[in-house]
Amino acid sequence: MSAPAPAVPVPANGPEPLFAHARGDIGVSFEFFPPKSDAMNETLWRSIQMLAPLGPRFVSVTYGAGGSTRERTHQTVSRIVRETRLPAAAHLTCVDASRDEIDAIARDYWDAGVRHIVALRGDPPEEGRAYAPHRDGYADAAELVAGLRKVAPFEISVACYPEVHPEASCPDSDLDNLKRKIDAGATRAISQFFFSADNFFRFRDRAAAAGIQAEIVPGILPVSNVAQTRRFAGQCGAAIPEWMDAMFEGLDSLPAARQLIAATIAAELCGQLYAGGIRHFHFYTLNRAELAYAICHLLGVRAPCEAAEALK
Repeated sequence: MSAPAPAVPVPANGPEPLFAHARGDIGVSFEFFPPKSDAMNETLWRSIQMLAPLGPRFVSVTYGAGGSTRERTHQTVSRIVRETRLPAAAHLTCVDASRDEIDAIARDYWDAGVRHIVALRGDPPEEGRAYAPHRDGYADAAELVAGLRKVAPFEISVACYPEVHPEASCPDSDLDNLKRKIDAGATRAISQFFFSADNFFRFRDRAAAAGIQAEIVPGILPVSNVAQTRRFAGQCGAAIPEWMDAMFEGLDSLPAARQLIAATIAAELCGQLYAGGIRHFHFYTLNRAELAYAICHLLGVRAPCEAAEALK
């Protein structure tokens, strides 16, 4: 029989909680997608109203493959500008549109009061179809960024891939593409979701070594549906750890339990990133506010009345 393992010393006051030192010194942003129905629209606006008091740096609205949600994206972003004080960012892609068409969309956004664009190459409208630039369009996101700079002085965010874009030939070429986007005038890069803080830190360090000085913001996806997350991951090259399946096993009929597990996993990741010096986070909300709100609360990001109560 083996000897018992030596006891790990415990601080006199007990181990500290993961976010014991979070001081609210964090900036957050939230991503939504344009609703397809009246019911989904109500859910979206409830989420926006719930998250708005947290004072996000911006909220963004996605753009469907091939521009399939162009009108709904514009309507959603325009409503945010009209009815809230939130800085709104509109996603814009290169797919199936000429330069003139994209420039006109960008001018419409500027005229509507939108000052921030998330510039993306975009996905083809048909799954499995290879990306091909429009004959008269922008070839890629770097060209799109340069074109937007000529339209108006937008703040521009672009995408980056800590675990390498699935179409990239190698990590170095993927990093070169990010540098082209930043050099073309992008303000920041927002990462695709990931589940390993070490992967993000390695990517951040490689980007810095490549001369990329723009801010790189980690994208956080709170997972409550592993199958859905696997579909997303296949599109952006993110790795789903094996332990995640075990975490959610047996919870198909217990949505509240799934929510608790999802919040715990995402909060642990954010805590590791915070400990590594990260102070800005971008949340992929899937139009549901509760998980993002809970994680922000743990990070010390509070609505004004909550912050006042915490100081009492």
